[in-house]
Amino acid sequence: MTNRLTTRFAELEAYGRSGFVAYIMAGDGDSEGLLKALPEAGADVIELGMPFTDPMADGASIQAAALRSLDAGMTLSGTLKQAREFRKDDHVTPIVLMGYANPIHHMGWEAFAKQAAQSGVDGLICVDIPPEEDAELRESLDKVGIALIRLATPTTDDARLAIVVENTSGFVYYVSTTGVTGAGTGVVTQVEEAVGRVKKASGLPVVVGFGVRTPDQAKAIAKCADAVVVGSAIVDAMHEGGVEGATDLVKTLSAAVHGAKK
Repeated sequence: MTNRLTTRFAELEAYGRSGFVAYIMAGDGDSEGLLKALPEAGADVIELGMPFTDPMADGASIQAAALRSLDAGMTLSGTLKQAREFRKDDHVTPIVLMGYANPIHHMGWEAFAKQAAQSGVDGLICVDIPPEEDAELRESLDKVGIALIRLATPTTDDARLAIVVENTSGFVYYVSTTGVTGAGTGVVTQVEEAVGRVKKASGLPVVVGFGVRTPDQAKAIAKCADAVVVGSAIVDAMHEGGVEGATDLVKTLSAAVHGAKK
């Protein structure tokens, strides 16, 4: 599958640097304004959160952002609309939707895939649907060229990893620590070993997230990962300082990641 994701990771490899992935919650504050500001601030890939009432894999920051978003009236259709508006001006930065199966299933797998493709979405991370149960969703996404991105964790052994990476595309998301988003990051030496193992099994770029909050943490992870995700810290910065506060943080984080392999 070739889309903006494969193009972007090929570019990063050619530049000899890790990528920076910025997560934001659709509908939390001026998320549309932040979305548009992220590429210039240094985001190579954008993860756009789909708000949900029970985000079981997320810590307090993203849980709160999801509730604020839902209280403001954001929906899955509204999230896709934000992606669509972004695509009017930016035709190259990959957008990956991240969220949970319930809203997607409610819309319908095929209807969701079709609308996501029309909105310029490149990938989907559906946190709570295991490989054994994602065939309908995956087939719907395959038809429209959207990557289904799966998660590997510190508890994913070799036998399970083979199942996780089968039919995965775009990249593999490696969760650096056991726990929820925003929790403490994993030991760098252990992350480096895991990245190598996942990359060997999948043949895909490996992106590391969950628990990465500071430039120093991001830089350390970026030395071994193909890209680094920061979410909770950006969500907090957005809540506390608006678009300006969030973009200032993204600039600092992306600079640390982009300079890690020099």
